[in-house]
Amino acid sequence: MPSGNASKIRFAPDGMLYIAPVGGGLVLPTDVGDGETPPAGYKALGYVSENGVTLTPSITTTPLPAWQSAAPVLYNVDAASFQIQATLLEATKLVTETFFGAEWDEVSEDVGGTPTPTGEYRLDLSSLPELKEFSLVCDWRQGEHLWRAVIERSMVAERGAITLQRTQSQQFELTIDAMDSSGKLGYILTTEDMAT
Repeated sequence: MPSGNASKIRFAPDGMLYIAPVGGGLVLPTDVGDGETPPAGYKALGYVSENGVTLTPSITTTPLPAWQSAAPVLYNVDAASFQIQATLLEATKLVTETFFGAEWDEVSEDVGGTPTPTGEYRLDLSSLPELKEFSLVCDWRQGEHLWRAVIERSMVAERGAITLQRTQSQQFELTIDAMDSSGKLGYILTTEDMAT
């Protein structure tokens, strides 16, 4: 006789990633939200590829062997991490600045001693880029069941290649690492009944 509960199996057919600059009076969300509205102070990163978002909590340990046992008697934590990976599809200001790690500037030309916008924008890729921190929120849901992962401090750890093709859209692949914040990497909120 099966002892599982199929009603507890969950998918994530809908969700969104949001980011906000660290500091400046940013207040981290303390509730799961409504599944549609960005948390106060955060902006949506838009469409994500059909592969969705990957959340990876990880702990690296070192086993401690002992003379009296063939198995380790203790494990020591060497490192802990929490990664979020996603491939963004929209070539917006927010997405491209997050991907390239630099900001767009409007190009102007001197017309009679007056700077005049040219309608072009420039993003400089530094040989010594400044790494920027941001707070990240990942919302997902299935029906009435809402989930939210909140990371107070994070940085882009890896960027994928952009492929320019006639038949495929540009994609901005990011791996984002949580950083320590007073002993925490982040937290998860849900409307699920976790008492049972």
